[in-house]
Amino acid sequence: MSNLKEKTAKGLLWGGMGNGMIQLLGALFGIVLLRLLTPADYGKIAVLIVFSNIASNLQESGFIAALCNKKEPTHEDYNAVFWFNIGVGMMIYAILYFCAPLIADFYHEPILKPLSRLFFLGFVISAFGTVQRAYLFKHLMVKQTNIISVCALIISNVIGITLVIFGYAFWGLAIQSIVYVLVVALLNWYYSPWRPTFHIDLMPAWKMFGFSCKLLLTNLFNNLNAQVFSVLLGRFYNTTIVGFYNNARKWDDMCINTINGMVSGVAQPVLAEVRDDRVRYCQVFRKMLRFICFVSFPAMFGMGLIAREFILIAVGEKWLESAILLSMLSVYGAFFPIMTLYSNMAISRGKSGINLFCTISICVLVWIGLIIIHPYGLKAMIVFFVAINILWLFVWHYFAWRMVRLSLWSVLKDIIPFLFISLAVMLFTWWVTKPIENIYIAITAKILIAAALYISVMYFSKAKIMRESIGYIFRKIDN
Repeated sequence: MSNLKEKTAKGLLWGGMGNGMIQLLGALFGIVLLRLLTPADYGKIAVLIVFSNIASNLQESGFIAALCNKKEPTHEDYNAVFWFNIGVGMMIYAILYFCAPLIADFYHEPILKPLSRLFFLGFVISAFGTVQRAYLFKHLMVKQTNIISVCALIISNVIGITLVIFGYAFWGLAIQSIVYVLVVALLNWYYSPWRPTFHIDLMPAWKMFGFSCKLLLTNLFNNLNAQVFSVLLGRFYNTTIVGFYNNARKWDDMCINTINGMVSGVAQPVLAEVRDDRVRYCQVFRKMLRFICFVSFPAMFGMGLIAREFILIAVGEKWLESAILLSMLSVYGAFFPIMTLYSNMAISRGKSGINLFCTISICVLVWIGLIIIHPYGLKAMIVFFVAINILWLFVWHYFAWRMVRLSLWSVLKDIIPFLFISLAVMLFTWWVTKPIENIYIAITAKILIAAALYISVMYFSKAKIMRESIGYIFRKIDN
């Protein structure tokens, strides 16, 4: 028990520190790039991401989670997945290469033909490091994973910004993406001790495919869900509108990934380790849930509170239309890590079919709803998107109850206090700072007041999760 707690806490700590550093660096580089680029330039890359993500999912095929879920994966398991990933990656790139003209026609942007052929090279390169990444994930090597991400982020963004300064605009973004996956693949090899052999036998991969194929479909539909706005806005509107939306989504995702990365790096391995003890399993799940709510609600609602001032200060008035979109998306972001935790529960229980059903269902509902609603404008589309994703948490919980008999009341007791306190703090802060006109004073006041109020309420209400988190950090500092 103590060993598992230590591993979980260590993973959460390194996940938080690493993801915080990654998102901070990403934010700084993102500010520079957005000041140099126009919304139309940014939108051209955004509309291609859905194709790249789908191709990456097909190439990886859910084998990272499948390898992690095996008690003792063998060299033959890793080797089979390695060669499978490379073969599939090259085959899919060839298909997309010849589909590039169709993509350009779909968005009415001829430049997307050569741009997509360059941009899609990234997932071919990433295929060479997928199994090494699976090894790091399986062995909870969160520290090494974060070092890889930070190094790749710095190197790729320096190259991307340099190219944009010299006038390459969206071409610079495409090359930046390729450099990022190249550095990640190389460092995955450096940190992982596993090496492939040329004895190619795909049978072990085929035996895992029954589990991994459901995760593959799940990841495909997750990406379709995440990229639905880029596709529909690019088709029904234009790449400038896509640029505004994706700027808002970029900042929202950075906040989400900081929180989500802390949990997703440890949730599945830890839950899989205690899956044979239902009572202990539920205790571990609820503790992770409380930690998520403790961090996610104030962070994401706080992002929505300062969205206008943040956009104006960070990237300038030309991106101001993104501010209201960011405020709306921050509500979705507050609940997203909870969805991820439920998803990890299903995977850790070996129920990838539940994960698949929930993901496909919500994706179909979102696509149909947004296609119907799109004539009413982007804001109406976002309201629907946020509402349907939050309501779907009740469906996730139904399956959680079926799997481990975790009651809805227990989960609501973990969620509601943090939700109501966070909302009350942000509403009070908004009311107090509403008369302030200077954006620099306003954003400073909002952050300080909201943080002080939230920490004070948590302290005087004797929130156990806060005391445990602070205690663990101080113990690490003392050591």
